Amino acid sequence: MVLIIAKQVVKADKVDEFLEVTKSLIAGSNNEEGCIEYVLYRDQKESNIFHFVEKWKNRDAIKAHKAAPHYVAAGPKLKLIVEASEVSFHDPV
Repeated sequence: MVLIIAKQVVKADKVDEFLEVTKSLIAGSNNEEGCIEYVLYRDQKESNIFHFVEKWKNRDAIKAHKAAPHYVAAGPKLKLIVEASEVSFHDPV
């Protein structure tokens, strides 16, 4: 299993748009064969900071995810509304 944590700092005036764009991304990702879990969390202190917490069966599943239509479609839209992004990959111990 691989855990991904993707922090997204959204432009303050684009939060509603971000939430709309991510609906299909979340739904599509959770339906992918290699996805164990794909959840979006909102920071309790800063309402424009979000974290995708993703669990994938393996790296091949992540590779397939990056080619999935819902992922490819969301990318350009998110680039316009996210000011900063940080992604980290984790293995279980």
